Amino acid sequence: MKINEIRCYVTGLAVILPFAAFLAAGTAAQEKAPGAEALRAGKNLLATQVYFEVEDQRLLALFKGLRVSDVADGMDAVGLQNIGLMDPEIHSLWRDTEHFTHRFVGIAVTARYVPTQDAPAGKMTVEAYDTWAGNWYEKRSTEAYMDLIRKGTALVIEDAPNADVGSIGSYNILEWQGKGCVGVVTSATARDTDEIITQRVPLYLKKVGRGIRPGRNELESVNRPIVCGGVLVMPGDVIVADGDGVVVVPRAKAEAVAKYARKIMDGDKAGRRDLYKALRMKEDDSVKK
Repeated sequence: MKINEIRCYVTGLAVILPFAAFLAAGTAAQEKAPGAEALRAGKNLLATQVYFEVEDQRLLALFKGLRVSDVADGMDAVGLQNIGLMDPEIHSLWRDTEHFTHRFVGIAVTARYVPTQDAPAGKMTVEAYDTWAGNWYEKRSTEAYMDLIRKGTALVIEDAPNADVGSIGSYNILEWQGKGCVGVVTSATARDTDEIITQRVPLYLKKVGRGIRPGRNELESVNRPIVCGGVLVMPGDVIVADGDGVVVVPRAKAEAVAKYARKIMDGDKAGRRDLYKALRMKEDDSVKK
């Protein structure tokens, strides 16, 4: 082989070998990376942890009677300043300032409704409309989370933000309560609010809604991470709600938060009991042990 031919051969190898290495690296990266087609089909990246009911009840006992303000102090104490406090626009529909029955502490079960992309039903016969609405309830905007409700559940709903829709009404909220739900929180609306107030089911919402779900929203997920009141809610988190609003306590920090919050509340009650005596005020539920 002549010198010039050798030089061309070596030069060719110098070009081909890096290119081959580049192809090999690309193939290896493809093998290690998640399949694009699998990702294209959708993938949830935040896992849902499953807890036993006995674990929930033990945790709820630690939070019994605690107020949002106490729990917010507890969050500060464990390094979660400005975490978990829902926007104050999420407020109690009704308040009981004698026995505080509007307050609740529960374990989060979550649901997410999204706006539909379908057009409204349009004009049709009453019979056809009833069939259309029934199908929507059964297939597209269901209450699949019903089977997850148990004693101590706090149902937290992320709903279509701009839809005038009452995903929560006087019938279903009472049904949820009958299954063990201690309170409901929604990022959006509820309807039948006069009846809900009369029934005394704790409800925290952004505003009143009127319409029904068919033609307005669809159930996107159940017991997955959601956003409500501007904060992340994970299934299994502790939800505390009262006249000051709603706070979400991450499950992993819940015991430490409850311990500090209990100290704050006990100290507050003791101090106010002394003031009640000095001012000759009759003790009420807010200062009782």
